[in-house]
Amino acid sequence: MGVLKTIAVAFSMFSRIPMPRVEWNEKNMKNMLAAFPLVGLVIGALLLLWAYISGLLGFGKILFAAGITVIPIAVTGGIHLDGFCDTVDALASHATQERKREILKDPHAGAFAIISLCAYAIAYFALATELGPGVGAVLPVGIMHILSRSLSGLSVIFFPTSASKGLLSAFRDAAEKKTSAVILLILFAVSAAGMIILTPVGIAMAASALLCMLWLRIMSLRQFGGMSGDLAGWFLQTEEICMLAVLVIIEKAAAL
Repeated sequence: MGVLKTIAVAFSMFSRIPMPRVEWNEKNMKNMLAAFPLVGLVIGALLLLWAYISGLLGFGKILFAAGITVIPIAVTGGIHLDGFCDTVDALASHATQERKREILKDPHAGAFAIISLCAYAIAYFALATELGPGVGAVLPVGIMHILSRSLSGLSVIFFPTSASKGLLSAFRDAAEKKTSAVILLILFAVSAAGMIILTPVGIAMAASALLCMLWLRIMSLRQFGGMSGDLAGWFLQTEEICMLAVLVIIEKAAAL
């Protein structure tokens, strides 16, 4: 029951999927980050289902790509895109670290957040239109949602946090770090291996995600003095679009 409660807490926080009412205490939250990639598993399964339905009903590229773009947002409720937007606004301010941390907490969206969100959505949708038809072509994309959450969870556990206290600090403090880290590392290795088995481009996809993680560490310390929940959301969205871009561009180049 303890494992199920931990999973329920993770899904309650990181998705819009209805969950049983579970108390948010230290016991139920200690391995919540380890359960985070399971949200990616659900997203991946829904993407594969969408690919199957699209093929069955003969949907065109535009409708197919719209589903690939919208399904992750529908499952998560846009929680990670919110962090992406807040981070973009803070970075665009060119202010002090303290002021940037204040902008992260501001519930209002600035012009740079709106512009970046629109650009992100258009780019993601355009890349999705270039995916091949069928479940097999979408499978690496489904797996990348597990990999991205594995690395995001690891960044929360291992990267220094900023002076600001928030949800990320609460998750980090409650986490049983050794157990969660081992589980997340295993999930990363399994998902990376899965992508590599499916396509040689999987190596480049996993490498791009790790490069994004390296940049996150450098940027978070330099610009904000450490990690925050918003930065974790920014990282997740950034690594996902980078992996999708790598998949599409390399496969197109190889076909020339």
